[in-house]
Amino acid sequence: MESHALQPSLPRLNEPAPDFEAVSTQGTIKLSNYRGKWVVLFSHPADFTPVCTTELTEFARRQPDFKKADAQLIGLSVDSVYSHIAWIRNMEQHFGVKIDYPLVADLDTKVSELYGMIHPGASSTATVRCVFVIDDEGLVRAMVYYPMTNGRNVDEILRVLQALQLNKSKGVATPEGWRPGQKVIVPAPVTVPAAEDRVKDPNVEITDWYFGKRAA
Repeated sequence: MESHALQPSLPRLNEPAPDFEAVSTQGTIKLSNYRGKWVVLFSHPADFTPVCTTELTEFARRQPDFKKADAQLIGLSVDSVYSHIAWIRNMEQHFGVKIDYPLVADLDTKVSELYGMIHPGASSTATVRCVFVIDDEGLVRAMVYYPMTNGRNVDEILRVLQALQLNKSKGVATPEGWRPGQKVIVPAPVTVPAAEDRVKDPNVEITDWYFGKRAA
C-alpha cells in the first residue's frame, strides 16, 4: 500500500486565519496583533523578479486606498529579510515608490505551509501568488490562488475587500463587477410571505421576488 504523508489543514472561508509570528521588513510581526482591522496577506514567488515587481509597486501605489479601507497589506515570500530590503530599495530607486508595508521573510516556510502557498506542481520551493483577505475579527473572508506566471490585478483585490466589508456591515451581496456607490443585491427571501412582502417593498428595485437591488 502507498503511504501518504498527512497534509496540513488549509485555511477555509469564514474560519479563523492561522495565526503566525514572523520576521519582516518592519520587524517581527504577529497576525493577531492586527485584530480590529482587515488584512490583505499576499505571497509572491521571489524577490527581484519582473512580474512580482509590477505587483508590489502597484500595491504600494494603491496603499492609500487600502489604508482608507482600514486594511493592512502584508507581503510574503521565502526570501531572506536582507533580500527583501535590497529589493525594496531597488524598487524605490527604479520605480519611484516606497514599499512601507511589511514583507515577511518566510525562510523556514512555516507561514507558507500554514496557508498552502507552496504548490509542488508549480515549484518545490517558491510560493505561488496567493491572496487572503482576513476580516477585523481574524476570519478568512476570501482567498485566491494565481499561477506564478500571471500578475494579479490590485484594483480587483481592493474591490473584493470593499465588497466584503459592505457585505459584513450591511448584510447585502454585490453583483458582478460591482463598484463602491453602485446598487447592491438584497438577499433573496426564504419564505412565501417574505417573497410576497419583497415584491411590495418600495425601497427595493424588483426584477422578480428573488432578484432585488437597492442603494448601498
